[in-house]
Amino acid sequence: MFRFIVLCFGTLFRLVRARRSLLLENLVLRQQLVLLKRRHPSPRIRLLDKLFWVGVRRFWSGWKQSLIVVTPETVVRWHRAGFRLYWRLISRARAQVGRRPASKEVRELIFRMVVENPTWGAPRIHGELLMLGFDLSERTISRWMKRAPMDPEPAKRWLAFLRNHREAIAAMDFFTVPTITFGILYGFFVINHDRRLILHFNVTKHPTSRWIIQQLREAFPFQSEPKYLIFDRDAKYGLDVPVAIRSLMMIPARTSFESAWQNGVAERWVESCRRDLLDHIIAINERHLKRLLAEYVLYYHEDRTHLGLGKGTPKGRTRCRGSGRVLSQERLGGLHHRYDRAA
Repeated sequence: MFRFIVLCFGTLFRLVRARRSLLLENLVLRQQLVLLKRRHPSPRIRLLDKLFWVGVRRFWSGWKQSLIVVTPETVVRWHRAGFRLYWRLISRARAQVGRRPASKEVRELIFRMVVENPTWGAPRIHGELLMLGFDLSERTISRWMKRAPMDPEPAKRWLAFLRNHREAIAAMDFFTVPTITFGILYGFFVINHDRRLILHFNVTKHPTSRWIIQQLREAFPFQSEPKYLIFDRDAKYGLDVPVAIRSLMMIPARTSFESAWQNGVAERWVESCRRDLLDHIIAINERHLKRLLAEYVLYYHEDRTHLGLGKGTPKGRTRCRGSGRVLSQERLGGLHHRYDRAA
């Protein structure tokens, strides 16, 4: 503060001096400022320094010619920051304005009504709250309805529906396997949703709609077909496969475009097969791959536990009750093992 006062008095003193001496002194001071700026490119500027230059900018049109320490854009930025701060301070509300916020009791009551009455809208809930003595606007209720937590009951009911009908649902899909000669083999399988059983599988180099229809006939002999068969929109199915599915007394259910999750059971089996087997082998030909897949399906049905089956197996592996020595049996050439207790 003392330095600022000294600067003001110095300015007043120089106003009464001769113009020639003032110009020379101004030149000398500018030369020294240039040297100081060269030595200290980023000088420390305090709040009073900023206020001084903001005030000079307002009352002196030639302030840019005397500015050395910072750029003119910096001074403009200081002024705008001060403008925002000023209006923020004077615009601060001294007292609460507008409607009072909804209490926790009212919010919980709105959420409860939304859950217990899924078909009710904001006008209906607003009427009920008015009858209970709560004075809220309908718009407030509509806004809080959007924040209501999701009801888990519909998801539970849908899961129960799938569990009660999963024995009537099957799915089919393809997966590709590269060969040792850089060719492509196509694996085809049909899986039951009930116990995740692989009803049929095969391997081919050229999957056509006629070949797929033959695989479906082998997968569902003697009228053992489920009610629904899920498959994607692969071009290999063409128009003949849905017709053949209907002739087998099944309802074809095609998934949406780029919606693999709609055939999640089949996609999950492909992922398990790749992780357990295909990522660790190199297929030589169709016969080799089909033999490996047959071994894997046997291991998958009888030995491999599944989270979706309560850590059981599709064929219903029994738990060991004895206390004998634990024996290890190789599966898939040693890639996996089964453990049992000695009798």
